[in-house]
Amino acid sequence: MTLAGTLAAAEAAAPVESLDVVARMLQEHLGAASVSFLITDFTGSSVVRLGVAGTVDTDEPARRITLRGTLYDDVIRTQRPSVEDKGDGALVRIVAPVTNRGDALGLLELFLPAPPDAEAMREIGETAHALAYIVIANRSFTDVYQWGRRTTPLSLAAEIQHRLLPASLACEAAQFAVAGALEPADHVGGDTFDYVIDRDTVQLSVTDAMGHDVAASLLATLLVGALRRARRAGADLAEQARQAHQALLDHGRQGYVTGQLLRISLLDGKTEFINAGHPWPLRMRNGQVREITPKVDMPFGFHAPHTYQVQSLDLRPGDRLVMLTDGMLERNAKNFDLSDLIVRTRELHPREAARTLIAAIVDANNGHLQDDATVMCLDWHGVGQSRRDADTGADLADASAPTRSGRALPGADSGAAPLR
Repeated sequence: MTLAGTLAAAEAAAPVESLDVVARMLQEHLGAASVSFLITDFTGSSVVRLGVAGTVDTDEPARRITLRGTLYDDVIRTQRPSVEDKGDGALVRIVAPVTNRGDALGLLELFLPAPPDAEAMREIGETAHALAYIVIANRSFTDVYQWGRRTTPLSLAAEIQHRLLPASLACEAAQFAVAGALEPADHVGGDTFDYVIDRDTVQLSVTDAMGHDVAASLLATLLVGALRRARRAGADLAEQARQAHQALLDHGRQGYVTGQLLRISLLDGKTEFINAGHPWPLRMRNGQVREITPKVDMPFGFHAPHTYQVQSLDLRPGDRLVMLTDGMLERNAKNFDLSDLIVRTRELHPREAARTLIAAIVDANNGHLQDDATVMCLDWHGVGQSRRDADTGADLADASAPTRSGRALPGADSGAAPLR
């Protein structure tokens, strides 16, 4: 199997069958008993096993496999494959991460008759890497991948909200790594986050529209659309804020949105920041968390004469910046120390740190949020630095030593048909 051949075979197949084609190639080449792709759901807390083309019943909710405490969770968190050999003639289980630039799309799972050698692990790694690109390329043509990410039915407001988020919830580059996580309230509260990487800058935003349900989602749509339009036209941060504010004045029906806009130069690290009535961000430096308290302007759409101040933000290599919405500060959030949790998750990738922070606020509220909770986590490595670790293919051969675990195999008896 070659990377070019894998991609060619996937492209020759129908979008809904592309994963099946690659799985069959891998199965035949390695003599695997079964090959499966598991896709992460919207929350990042579960995976769904996608079956053979024609057997995925998209009329029913996707069958959820909870990640917490499982081998799947270990592989996603560490971005290293697991080879599990229980001996006694049992099939050897390999689980490899399917990740693109830090965005954990899912997992590749194989059952082999014997432990794989270094060459087989290299091929599994290349295939997992290719699968990430195949998913990204094909998810715009079919709803199957979207179906797999919906382990619970979405309301109309939640559907609109999810479509406002970036296509990839995490990204790694040489100078930084960024990830966002959002947990909607029982009645969607209009939170969004966004990021974009240009040649010389990375830009981020976190916003919170007033109200709940569809009205909040529509207000958020208006704001995000205005920000993206201005940004894509090359507007600076002040002009992006002005256009977003004007769009809400013109079309927002008296609604307003709080938010933060951040723009970082990838050439010299200079950081610009606008705070439109939003909770202050948190910065962890040298193991200590401090609230950043710049001047606060009026929310977007607020009916009062004002302009938006572009302020400087002190960001140094090694810093972790956490931008959030007020759902992370709900009254029940007092049951855990947010700053302490940021410190305790400092060794985690921003993707896993954001997921852990969201899980904590959900647990503190017994699974029912009164307001959306959103976190965006940025690790700044600095200009000229590189700490990329999303490319797992090179590490796969090092993981060929089997691990022996008494843990039950999650999902092995889920009833979902594996790819064959």
